[in-house]
Amino acid sequence: MPDVIEIPDRGYRFAPYAFQYSSGLAALPGWRIERVRFTRPVPLDQGFRLISEMLRGEGVPLTAFCACELRSPAPFTDQGFLDFNKRYAAVLGEWGVPVNGQNPVTRSNVCPDIAPPPEPSFYAFSYVRPASGAPPSFTVSGSGESVDGAGSYAERTVAYRDVSPDGMRKKAEQVMRVIEARMAGIGFSWRDVTGTQVYTVYDITPFLPDLFVARGAAAHGVTWHHARPPVVDLEFEVDARGVGIERVV
Repeated sequence: MPDVIEIPDRGYRFAPYAFQYSSGLAALPGWRIERVRFTRPVPLDQGFRLISEMLRGEGVPLTAFCACELRSPAPFTDQGFLDFNKRYAAVLGEWGVPVNGQNPVTRSNVCPDIAPPPEPSFYAFSYVRPASGAPPSFTVSGSGESVDGAGSYAERTVAYRDVSPDGMRKKAEQVMRVIEARMAGIGFSWRDVTGTQVYTVYDITPFLPDLFVARGAAAHGVTWHHARPPVVDLEFEVDARGVGIERVV
């Protein structure tokens, strides 16, 4: 994993990962992350405009934008996902968010299986602001059951197209390893988490006790979204955060 990059004037440090998102981001001392969830998903372009207005209204720059949670109509093909990521990353570039070519923003992007939005949309976002004495806060990007490396998602997917109970457990084990590594990369663990979200349309109850509760991932419960990861044939995703202030607008 690349070294963590610290940006004092923005109040955070982050672990680079890909052009479309970082693996994790944490507020520096004297700063905090705040999360905002929309009552209904907001289409991507409209969402960017609305977030821009909200950040300016809060008196923070666009570069304070540090995390987002997206909803898409259906899983993408590999090429479709790349095309979408380029569109999304272009706006971040216009906002001046990338740091020396590295994207600091964490992200999840999932697809509701029932009543999905008609187009990619914002579900929630987070930003960093000065806050003297604030406790530590962080976000990590969501991960499906693929492993890092060259090749297509199909070639890198754990238990590819296996949605049996055993296959889903293997997928969940892979995802939890990734999330733990992403948290550790910025100095956090499950004991610091205030919110754990799971995205799958398959039953998680067989492995919920040992893979989540026993390791401390469910200290504040688990929010289970009946949704799929953003790429065809990925079936299980998790993200996590440790954020003290959240609101719904």
